[in-house]
Amino acid sequence: MTDAFGIALTTTWKEIHMTNQPLSGIRVLDLSTIIAGPLTASLLGDFGAEVIKIEQPGAGDPARRYPPLVGDLSAAWAMHGRNKKSVTVDLHHADAGELVGKLVRNADIVVTNFRPSTLKKYRIDFDDLTQFKNDLVMVHVNAFGRTGPYADRPGFARVAEGFAGLTYRTGESDGPPIFAGYPVADGVTGMYGAFAAMLALRQRDLTGEAQLADIPLYEPLLRMMEDFIADYSVTGSSVERQGNKNPHISPNNLYRTRDGQWIAIPASTDRMWERLVNVIGDTDLETYKSMTQRLEYRDQIEAIVSTFVSSHDADELLEKLSAAGVAAGPINSAADVCNDPHIRHRGSIVEVDDGFGGTRLVQAPAGRFSGFASTLGGPPPALGEDTDVVLRTLGNLTNEEISVLRTSKAI
Repeated sequence: MTDAFGIALTTTWKEIHMTNQPLSGIRVLDLSTIIAGPLTASLLGDFGAEVIKIEQPGAGDPARRYPPLVGDLSAAWAMHGRNKKSVTVDLHHADAGELVGKLVRNADIVVTNFRPSTLKKYRIDFDDLTQFKNDLVMVHVNAFGRTGPYADRPGFARVAEGFAGLTYRTGESDGPPIFAGYPVADGVTGMYGAFAAMLALRQRDLTGEAQLADIPLYEPLLRMMEDFIADYSVTGSSVERQGNKNPHISPNNLYRTRDGQWIAIPASTDRMWERLVNVIGDTDLETYKSMTQRLEYRDQIEAIVSTFVSSHDADELLEKLSAAGVAAGPINSAADVCNDPHIRHRGSIVEVDDGFGGTRLVQAPAGRFSGFASTLGGPPPALGEDTDVVLRTLGNLTNEEISVLRTSKAI
């Protein structure tokens, strides 16, 4: 089988049942919505975990309806919903807490992103669910964490990005703060949540005790910005908005080529700077030997680099820089990403069944491993597609009991 580019897909990316995957045999209940929590669960599913997504009857995860739509389903649902089973449970219902508890008995990890007070109201908080399974792992992703004066405040990625300081330092020096082009806090926290799940699972296996991972949206982002607090603690000043400039490195910017393309050139080390100077061929630049000097004369240096870049077409210049060992790269659109020969060769973008009789391009799981592979599985499930079979097999409910729950609108 080939992908949309005529490139053969290996069984690595199409195999669904892989017994040698590191998370085979681990079962996850995804009690979260939108992006960060579901991404945590999706990443676990990419590497063998069985993920059962609990959704609201009749509506499902709001991310199912984010435009653009294919039919009545979000185009991105092929990513958000992959490697998951869908079970509908109305968490507002009086019987929901008990029903989730019955599923927890046969699960390893619960991922949730409700506010702490909401978990208590639904009777699905950590203390509630460990009554059903005394070695449960819970990963609780929410805006501000479970403790502190803001614990029960609502929030999404953009709130967390502002709170952690990322938005403050993003934008031009003479302009307002600007959001990043994607809700970074969701992605960073989703990945950190999967990492936290692995830590907690390891600790559970070592101790036999239940584990709670409390992961607020803002903390992984704050941890990622390693210079932000360290610089402030020394200088007493916050890093301010500098557009595309880097507060610690020069030259490090975006430069426009003769044919109107943009490329990134980060001379992050003295050796990289020396290579760039050799390519430019301007002997005056050789006087700026230290990063401290290059930051002091940033405007002059970056003007010279900009003039040099503007005299070359992008493809030709990137080849020249690469041959000289200079780190540089294009600023890709989605179309550029999907057609790039390196990305195509690696299988970083793959074609999957969209569940509507067609196919969809999606990102493959990141990384390649020598002893195991990830999986994409089939198309994402229809809302509630797996409710009955999961309630029978995991919840040990009879058909009659399931019928009663459906009649009462609990499922």
